[in-house]
Amino acid sequence: MSQLDDELERAASAADPAPPAVTAAVPKIAPARRGKGSLGLLIGLVVMAVAILTLVFTSFKNGAMYSKTVDVLLRDKDKVGERAVRVNGTLVKGSLVRRDQPCEYRFTIQSKGVTLPVRFPECVVPDTFRDMPGMDVDVTAEGKLTQEGNFEASNIMAKCPSKYEMKERARSGEQAPHAAAMSQTM
Repeated sequence: MSQLDDELERAASAADPAPPAVTAAVPKIAPARRGKGSLGLLIGLVVMAVAILTLVFTSFKNGAMYSKTVDVLLRDKDKVGERAVRVNGTLVKGSLVRRDQPCEYRFTIQSKGVTLPVRFPECVVPDTFRDMPGMDVDVTAEGKLTQEGNFEASNIMAKCPSKYEMKERARSGEQAPHAAAMSQTM
């Protein structure tokens, strides 16, 4: 080795060691939790939606009411069973009877020649629910069909003829059912 090499080696060893390199502290960034939070929210919303739909469908199951005419109701009585139904028909002339003890109305409604006896255990009926000579009264009864084939009504509605139909009837001297009933009681 040459003298120059020896000097360089001594100089390098005698020199202060170099200061350590300064590294900047880089904060670690936590990975984004995109999947878990969104998935949890989605699952929660689905569970709530299923619960609400289940509640709606089970609550209204017994609240639904079929609406049928007398002939269709009696034809399908096995399908209807104990469910509440709405039956439509025309009041059979002379069949409306009121009893005071216990207070109830009994009458018969018909549709297409098929009749159905109805019992309504209340004292109050609509004003338009009258057996008027020469006038058909359309009746809607809500209730249940009994095993004997009678109808136990919980609500009665009588259809008043439309104002156009009544104008035609008025020309021939006929009154509305509730107006005729009022004039008979006075």
